[in-house]
Amino acid sequence: MSKAYWVAHVDVKDPEAYSAYVRANAAAFTKYGARFIVRGGTQNQVEGKSRARTVVIEFPDRISAEACYHSPEYQAAKALREPVSLADLVIVDGYEPEGD
Repeated sequence: MSKAYWVAHVDVKDPEAYSAYVRANAAAFTKYGARFIVRGGTQNQVEGKSRARTVVIEFPDRISAEACYHSPEYQAAKALREPVSLADLVIVDGYEPEGD
């Protein structure tokens, strides 16, 4: 079973209030085995459109990634994020080359 990833592009309108979301989401991410791959580092937009902040979170599998998103712990954190940011989020399966 391949790993799965959350890929988020976020514009933060209120960084101080957004920090409450960051603190609150830790419970869900710990519970579902999440690991940050990218967490808002410096980025260079070379094609298309995006938002100011990019986040990539790795999960053991799609089941964990989706369960985390729908969990009460994450939904409580998300309620803190929504009023202070705009986000696009996808859950995507990791790539596993055939024959490996």
